[in-house]
Amino acid sequence: MEANCIPAGMELFPAADEEQLAFIKRVIDDCDYYLLIIGGRYGSVDESGVSYTEREYDYAVEKGLKVIVLLHENPDEIPLGKSEKEPAARQKLQKFRDKVSTGRLVKFWKNPAELPGLVSINLSRVMNASPAIGWVRADKAANVEVLSEINDVRKENERLLRAVGAYQAQVSKLTSPPALDDLAGLDEDTRLSGKYWNNSSHDERDWTVKTPWRKVFAYISPYLLQRPSAASVKEVLLAALFAEARLDGELRNASLDDQDFQTVGVQLKALGLVNVDYTQTTSGGMGLFWTFTPKGERLMTELRAVRSSSQGVHKNPS
Repeated sequence: MEANCIPAGMELFPAADEEQLAFIKRVIDDCDYYLLIIGGRYGSVDESGVSYTEREYDYAVEKGLKVIVLLHENPDEIPLGKSEKEPAARQKLQKFRDKVSTGRLVKFWKNPAELPGLVSINLSRVMNASPAIGWVRADKAANVEVLSEINDVRKENERLLRAVGAYQAQVSKLTSPPALDDLAGLDEDTRLSGKYWNNSSHDERDWTVKTPWRKVFAYISPYLLQRPSAASVKEVLLAALFAEARLDGELRNASLDDQDFQTVGVQLKALGLVNVDYTQTTSGGMGLFWTFTPKGERLMTELRAVRSSSQGVHKNPS
């Protein structure tokens, strides 16, 4: 007690049967250290001939408790009244002494007056070398419980974050464009077509423009800053292509083939330049909206930003 420890003395619980031993094991489970003092007696034995004290010791070792062993230095000098009289019991006591002395440091004592000092010194040493949990005051128990719950939540949060990361990786694989070895590059041409009303002949005609994919993206990319709808992107692209074609007609009477426009979306997405998402509109409905990727934003800046005249002439997106 003076060493700020709470003893659970086995002398308070005589190990006389299996039921009592089970209770003592629960007491050992609550302990941080195990102090064994061996004198001249082996103690009560079970049906197999092993003393309950030895079984307690074996259990403490099995539980990983730090063990302090104090052995009587000269057991033959102990008075007969405090020693084992039977040769068989004395032999078991000697084997037990040999057992506890193997693989650990032990201290020897001659008379009971030495024990308080030996216990205090050795207990202090083992507590400093191997600090244990100890006991918690009742008014601190709630705080410890809360800390334990917080730690559990932290661990669960880390587990969920790992799971989310794994799911995001799987979603990315499913939503990212396929790797195509023969995917047309930005500098390759594509043909886009539609219809318009010819002012001279007063009839509807087809129009076709051959233009590189880089130019197609250059036409629409600045408008993607506003996260436009697919219909708005189609109008912007139609206006640019109609002007490029220089047709004898008016834009309001022209159209862009929808299949060609869908191919534009697929191609630019496959090139990693745009995202086309089906999301909710401001009116509560659903629709397709275009945005550019970080790669697309960089290319837009490269294509549409104005260079300094001192470093050369600005190159047209075409």
